Amino acid sequence: MHPLEFNDANFATEVEGSDIPVLVDFWAVWCGPCRMIAPIVEELAEEYQGKVKVGKLDVDNNQATAGKLGIRSIPTLFIFKNGKIVDQIVGAVPKKVITDKLNSHI
Repeated sequence: MHPLEFNDANFATEVEGSDIPVLVDFWAVWCGPCRMIAPIVEELAEEYQGKVKVGKLDVDNNQATAGKLGIRSIPTLFIFKNGKIVDQIVGAVPKKVITDKLNSHI
């Protein structure tokens, strides 16, 4: 299971309209720390399958959504529940930091 690809066109449906919590990784190709956490995000997509929707949004190609949400630095991870942001993580962090936050919203 790979992370889903979120974009300006599907964000409202896939993330804000989801009936399960959603972890969104805001990233860009040129971002070194984003590449550092990419394997963690892939593992989370596998481990939380069916419990949490896990996906990525490229901020360079989806500036409308990134701007609307006020993404200023990447990587930024948002956890959405019932269409609202309930938690966020900025920067490359250990997997346990992410899983602890995810588990508190399941």
